[in-house]
Amino acid sequence: MSTTLAGAPGACCWTGVKHSGTPVGQVEEIGGLNTYVSEPPAPTKNVILFLADVYGPFFINNKLLQDYFASCGFLVLGPDYFFGDSVPNNVPDDERNAWIAAARAPAIAAFPKWVEAVKARYGTAGTKYCAVGYCFGASFTIELAATDVVEAAALAHPANLEESHFENLKKPLLLSCPEYDFTFPTESRRRAEDIMVARKCRYYFQVFSGVKHGFAVRGNPDVPHERWAKEESARGIKEWFTWFTQSGPA
Repeated sequence: MSTTLAGAPGACCWTGVKHSGTPVGQVEEIGGLNTYVSEPPAPTKNVILFLADVYGPFFINNKLLQDYFASCGFLVLGPDYFFGDSVPNNVPDDERNAWIAAARAPAIAAFPKWVEAVKARYGTAGTKYCAVGYCFGASFTIELAATDVVEAAALAHPANLEESHFENLKKPLLLSCPEYDFTFPTESRRRAEDIMVARKCRYYFQVFSGVKHGFAVRGNPDVPHERWAKEESARGIKEWFTWFTQSGPA
């Protein structure tokens, strides 16, 4: 059996700060899942699959993140693989662990159909896909990065990862990590790097001191360092995807 490197979401995954802003995307049904769709300023063939944490793609912080990526020239698609029942909506505090344990199987079952529907709707000869996964969404992302579906992938404070995920990695991978992460601790991060080095993968780490799990989605914008880390994480992911979709090597 493969060794676990990033554990299941836990208490650290539902802490943080709710952000404010005005989302500009729309919700559409794609492949059986309601999906947040954020359009870029001009037509594009570059698509980001936004695979959300336990708060889901319709949480305002995640909507604003998706809108940021869209404003940088990507069509952004965020599937609700929680079927309207994400952690902040309907799950009491004392039931969250049970909810997390039950959420993965339906999400895993629904996700491939959604990906195929996305490709059918948006795919052309020139379409290029990237995928970013936050916490719960990391395993879906890295599994796509073991295929030819995406050009590149990125993870932020990931959950549910095994050594085998890195052993099967095929596409470039960025990992955006906090100094303090119970789910993906330092030892696991270094083991993941060892695997990628041995396999000569193309990878990049962002490691931000003084922040913890969830910083890339729910960091406090009133704390300057947390705000900078959150924004630099998003900027770095955007630059990574821009490199592989617009100007960089295959």
